[in-house]
Amino acid sequence: MEQVILNDVRDQSYTMRESLRALRVNIEFCGDDKKVIMFTSTAPDEGKSTVTFELARSIAAAGKTVLYIDTDMRKSAMIGRHRAKTVSGKEILGLSHFLSGWKKVENVIYSTNIDNLFMVFAGREVPNPTEILERQNFQDLMEASRKNFDYVIVDCAPIGAAIDAAVIAPKCDGIVLVVAQDQVGSRSILAAKQQLEASGTPILGCVLNKVRMEKNKYYGKYYGNYYGNYYGGYYGHGDEQK
Repeated sequence: MEQVILNDVRDQSYTMRESLRALRVNIEFCGDDKKVIMFTSTAPDEGKSTVTFELARSIAAAGKTVLYIDTDMRKSAMIGRHRAKTVSGKEILGLSHFLSGWKKVENVIYSTNIDNLFMVFAGREVPNPTEILERQNFQDLMEASRKNFDYVIVDCAPIGAAIDAAVIAPKCDGIVLVVAQDQVGSRSILAAKQQLEASGTPILGCVLNKVRMEKNKYYGKYYGNYYGNYYGGYYGHGDEQK
């Protein structure tokens, strides 16, 4: 298995580490049968990919093997954001290469310079991402990943911008919706929730992201002024808290 070096991986602040730990623990409490977790958002730029990647790091730091799968074959910035490079200097292959039949699955799963963290990048942009996500080899990838990793974290395009999440959700054990504070209206959030519920996969909870703590005085006194582009909180799991 080839290794990818991830650069520009920032240190996690105390507040961020604690928020990630809370999210990780809540997911663990959802049960041993919740191994493949899909993350989506209502709209672009809600910080979903940051939340998802940092959660994967947190799981890996806890000693669990985790596979991060970037399924956004329209607008992924993961390689550029982390200045990712293979040790060999070869092109980083990704999900689109595999789903299009160009490469085998073992060619697109990479180990990283972060212990226990493995990645499938999105690959090259394709004109028909939803169509190729419906192919049997994507289902095969998900089933193989479930058997070989403790957790599989699936980063999906915003459900308000594309229907990819509706295609991917039935192949996962649970869904987490990332919502940026004061960025998306309640109607849009409820519409996204209803679309996700229609997949039949349980919604485990919602992450409130980009929370400015000066607007939340109780938490601000304890945690400081600003969470940054990360967690404000994780809300619930199970039907009663959707």
